[in-house]
Amino acid sequence: MSDLRTPDLTVHRQHNTRTPAPDQAARYGVGPSKGRSNAASAPGVAEAEPRREGAPGQEAAGAADPGLPVVVRAADEAALYRVARRRARQKVQRKERVDVRYSVAEKQAILAEARRLNLAGAHYVGAVVMAHLHGDLALPGQRTSHDDLIDELAALRFQVAAIGKNVNQIAFKLNSGGHPHPGDTALLAEARRVLGLARDAATSIDVAADNAATSKAA
Repeated sequence: MSDLRTPDLTVHRQHNTRTPAPDQAARYGVGPSKGRSNAASAPGVAEAEPRREGAPGQEAAGAADPGLPVVVRAADEAALYRVARRRARQKVQRKERVDVRYSVAEKQAILAEARRLNLAGAHYVGAVVMAHLHGDLALPGQRTSHDDLIDELAALRFQVAAIGKNVNQIAFKLNSGGHPHPGDTALLAEARRVLGLARDAATSIDVAADNAATSKAA
């Protein structure tokens, strides 16, 4: 059985339950990211607190109408995951600081989003700022349709690859021997069919993403 893999998207999550006091200064409350995982959960993985479309951590600063559906844009999610992964830890800890002050609500929103991404608050803020300076993360109003399309395709690619991985696990179990059950042959044939569809979909997404990136650069 052939495999459908997702390069560089497998991550390991670490959980942090420490919640800084709201009235602490932001630069001391979050602290350095020493000893914390820089890995973010991948797009498409369910999160404990999905956010509405708009600014990161918006739900922490203001209560949402419980009657409204929650909307999460894959483009926004993928952009954050991408930039958070890119700012890798250095061999020598960064020494230089840029002090910035936030309101209590702003700090709570920043820390809530950092926790949702499994990042230290300092790493989250630093990654977003540096990504904007390097042109990897556009501020609201500066993103183009190509930016949104590329990030949507990246999120979709991960979800399709996850389907392929699940089907591979099912097929492996069916092929592992033991006592067969009624319907195993039909289920294995269906698993092969779905895996083929997932592989074709992943290839089409890769081609579309490459075309979008080429069009943006033109």
